[in-house]
Amino acid sequence: MAKIFIVIMFCFYLAADLNAQPAGGGGEAYPELKTNGKALDAWQDMRFGLFIHWGPVSLRGTEIGWSRGREVPIKEYDLLFKEFNPVLFDADEWVTTAKNAGMKYIIITSKHHDGFCLWDSDFTDYDIMSSPFKRDILKELSEACQRQGILFGTYHSICDWHHPDYTTRYGGDPRPPADSHMDVYIKYLKNQIKELIQKYDTNILWFDGEWEDSWDHKKGMDLYKYVRDLKDEILINNRVDKGRQGMQGMSGSTAFAGDFGTPEQEIGTFSPNDPWESCITLCRQWAWKPNDQMKSLKECIQTLARTAGGGGNLLLNVGPMLDGRIEQRQIERLLEIGQWLKKNGESIYGTKGGPFLPTDWMASTCKNKKIFIHSFAWPAGGLILPNLENTKILAAGILNNESLRFIQSESEIAITLPDNPPDSIDTVIEIVLDKTVDTLSPVKVPANKLKDLQPSE
Repeated sequence: MAKIFIVIMFCFYLAADLNAQPAGGGGEAYPELKTNGKALDAWQDMRFGLFIHWGPVSLRGTEIGWSRGREVPIKEYDLLFKEFNPVLFDADEWVTTAKNAGMKYIIITSKHHDGFCLWDSDFTDYDIMSSPFKRDILKELSEACQRQGILFGTYHSICDWHHPDYTTRYGGDPRPPADSHMDVYIKYLKNQIKELIQKYDTNILWFDGEWEDSWDHKKGMDLYKYVRDLKDEILINNRVDKGRQGMQGMSGSTAFAGDFGTPEQEIGTFSPNDPWESCITLCRQWAWKPNDQMKSLKECIQTLARTAGGGGNLLLNVGPMLDGRIEQRQIERLLEIGQWLKKNGESIYGTKGGPFLPTDWMASTCKNKKIFIHSFAWPAGGLILPNLENTKILAAGILNNESLRFIQSESEIAITLPDNPPDSIDTVIEIVLDKTVDTLSPVKVPANKLKDLQPSE
């Protein structure tokens, strides 16, 4: 299983202000076009969402988009939709699975790089209505989300290797770029985005594919403005423009358009001032693969806690099977996460990252007058934390469990712990203060002596 690394930038941390206004909006071309603050705050409070990568490629079990012309010949790949008939798809079951996992929003691939559309589009026949299934996947999922109180969003690829007028070819595509016209393609792109907003009420547009030479900074800012003019409260990720830095995806510059950063397959760095969302797969592949290696419950829960502790959201991905079902083993894993959140959700939802900086064995979140310590290893003899300036501790305890003795001196906070952790994956320790945490600056945690714990899967 791939290890997840956390990069800690101490010089930045110590100067950070948890109330600073994040960069975001329309970029240098539209400096007055700012991110909708209410929509952004509501989304950040959700902290946990479901990513869904799905399409005809599930018939082959290879990666979506990327396997076109690589694992699967282009002519074969582009005809997979004629076999795509997921008769066991049930939108309400998908949404129920997300709710049982404690997820608050869903983002599905409306169109990936391969160009196939999971909705009934007026602008192409390369869509779900041309498949044997002939049911509008996005419509059913959007309506199910509305019924069950889940925010609905769509992943939409800027690049489209199937469309004749998109000017970059990929995977051995023999078509000459000289015969393509980017201005024609952009009109197509905008028409489809308008459909997603007006007919399917998407609340998040999660763009991808902006790294190719066919797309540039000017086009990115223009597309951001186009989308926000259609629906002001919509959230748009930073991949609409050219501002992300590799997979980490957080430039922090107002010159580029976008509302939040998008670190991929890794936890973002501690950055509570910059809205961000880590997108990470539950298994190894984005699209469904038979017998794909699945992450342990320990890795899932600790990834969620570390992400929230850094100030970000976690978008955890599943790839449904070719018949429309999510694998039962993945459903069970998501349910286990949801059961943990039923007990510990207060330490995730509606929180901010910090004020204690993350280490290899802990992370912290905070809300109102409470700080939550997520302990992934168990401090032997007690937990030692630096004292918080001009702050009095009123109480400490295991979240929703026993109270704990503590001593607060001028330099440190010492909390007495039981010999063994109640939860070997993530025990949450709650600290209640006499004031809200909004004014606290991030602080570094001193070394603690840790007990050796048996690994838990």
